[in-house]
Amino acid sequence: MSTPGFEIGVFTFGELTTDAGGRAIPPAVRLRDVLEWARVADEAGLDVFGVGEHHREDFAISSPPVVLAAVAAQTERIRLTSTVTVLSSADPVRVFEDFATLDLISGGRAEITAGRGAYVESFPLFGQDLDRYDEYFDDRLELLLRLRRGNPVTWSGSTRSPLSGAGVWPRPVQDELPVWTAVGGTPASVVRSGQLGLPVYLAILGSPERFVPLADLYRRSAAEAGRSAGRIGVTSHFFAASTSQGARDTFYPHYSSYIGQNMPRVGHLDRASFDTWAAPGGALFAGSPAEIVDKILWEHELLGHTRFLAQIGLGGVPQAETLRSIELLATDVLPAVRAALST
Repeated sequence: MSTPGFEIGVFTFGELTTDAGGRAIPPAVRLRDVLEWARVADEAGLDVFGVGEHHREDFAISSPPVVLAAVAAQTERIRLTSTVTVLSSADPVRVFEDFATLDLISGGRAEITAGRGAYVESFPLFGQDLDRYDEYFDDRLELLLRLRRGNPVTWSGSTRSPLSGAGVWPRPVQDELPVWTAVGGTPASVVRSGQLGLPVYLAILGSPERFVPLADLYRRSAAEAGRSAGRIGVTSHFFAASTSQGARDTFYPHYSSYIGQNMPRVGHLDRASFDTWAAPGGALFAGSPAEIVDKILWEHELLGHTRFLAQIGLGGVPQAETLRSIELLATDVLPAVRAALST
């Protein structure tokens, strides 16, 4: 398979943000929104669509492969990924079977993004011991990678029963189901991904410059392990409109509400701080297509990434505005980024 050029896509956790009256978006409404986002992203020409996993009342998506299977039936070409699968609290055999099935349904468009989980509600829910947080991920990532390499599988580890010549079915369309890893800034996670030669997502929520050492560490860890470094992807919060001022005026009240409800440690986000985050050099992508192109290219110079995933639908932005934002990302941002990087 040829190495793809720079890719751009969108993803969501299916947040159920409440409005000023305390009314949350109903889960059924949000899931219909998500399917429409995917259809528009596919039709407009974006490369990747992802959904993440949470097990809380303020998120609509607990099973990425189920949602992605619905997306697969309504799209034609866009790649479908989890963002993320909380592998630490999942059975890798079931994860592989689910995504192999998705790969068959979608004609070879499935990917897995494995993560340890920024939220830990799944651990007690599925009977996991939080004291073994890292052990679970290491053990189950090893098994997941073994499963994709071949069949039948013989494996033993410390967090689930061993397998001896076990057949795991169905097998995917792709020769090797793509597995990415997601890190939020932990050096040990970057080292692990580099040593395994797995592509990695960096979730850029703070200053983008602070991720440069992590990108360098990732590539160095791969080289020291005798592997070729995988691809680096970047994920960021996103909203686009025709003008930067219009984008920020529209997005600010929704984004401030999102931060207050989903990131309470940040506290109230005032307008001045929001504008600083959205300005050149900040981590927030909220502006015109031209401004977003410049920020992607600037981060590419810093990190050398080849995939950008924009987190959409934050804070209950109206559906029409979200769809327009997706279209601008596809029609105005993606071709400009590719043109700039091809020169």
